[in-house]
Amino acid sequence: MANLKEVKTRISSVQSTQQITKAMKMVAAAKLRRAQDSIIQMRPYAQKLDSILVGVSASLDTEENVFSEEREVNSVLIIAITSDRGLCGPFNSNVFKATNALIADKYANQFKEGGVTILPIGKKALDYFSKRDFIVEKKFGELFGKLSFGEAMKAAEFAMKGFENKKFDAVEIVYNEFKNVATQIMCTDQFLPIVSNEEEGSSVNNDYIYQPNQDTLVEHLIPTSLRIKLYKALLESNASEHGARMTAMDKATDNAGDLLKELKLKYNQTRQAAITNEILEIVAGAEALG
Repeated sequence: MANLKEVKTRISSVQSTQQITKAMKMVAAAKLRRAQDSIIQMRPYAQKLDSILVGVSASLDTEENVFSEEREVNSVLIIAITSDRGLCGPFNSNVFKATNALIADKYANQFKEGGVTILPIGKKALDYFSKRDFIVEKKFGELFGKLSFGEAMKAAEFAMKGFENKKFDAVEIVYNEFKNVATQIMCTDQFLPIVSNEEEGSSVNNDYIYQPNQDTLVEHLIPTSLRIKLYKALLESNASEHGARMTAMDKATDNAGDLLKELKLKYNQTRQAAITNEILEIVAGAEALG
């Protein structure tokens, strides 16, 4: 049985850890509130703009809108969005698993031919894919350190120019969508080319009146819509990260509390055993003197 000093040291260590996890939970909760407000305000605008984007793209041919051009996929860009830091449960590992699953299920042949490129956003994604057998674009790995629409726009334009210049035939986004503090939904969205399924197409009104004219609208609306689509994915991931970290730190705090109970019980048992031994030694000494 461990001596009193060892048990007391462990109790002190667990108490310090519990204080840290409590503080991290509070910090995550404060950041989550701001991130949640941002994505809730963004969603209605982004969703409406996305539906308009699909409708306008469906009414144009590929000569008028290069971003809706569907061609044989020989090369693909996968935008994998994670966090900069860990301690957020399976948040980052889920992105890694989803990206690997996407490649295995949909782009296995392209991967064998070296046609899969990863654009990691977040230090964890940058570290993970850089250390493995992937072609990695490292330009935006630390974008979350200065997250803004301007920075998101640069990443979106990189993907759009790559598609327009036929460097990439398809662009996919893998990220966590925020649902609530305890739940994040793993999403894989096709960024380019712009396509709509039959159900979406049947519900979208493609009869538009263009003002000032179609060319001007297409030139500005479609690229702006794509930039906002990526920015929304970044905001979703940002809110999901703080929710996941808050949940992970809450569980860690509870686990530390359970461990403290066990250690305090063990401390009391060890202390009682030591007292009993001392009493036995005193009694045995008294009998020996008698």
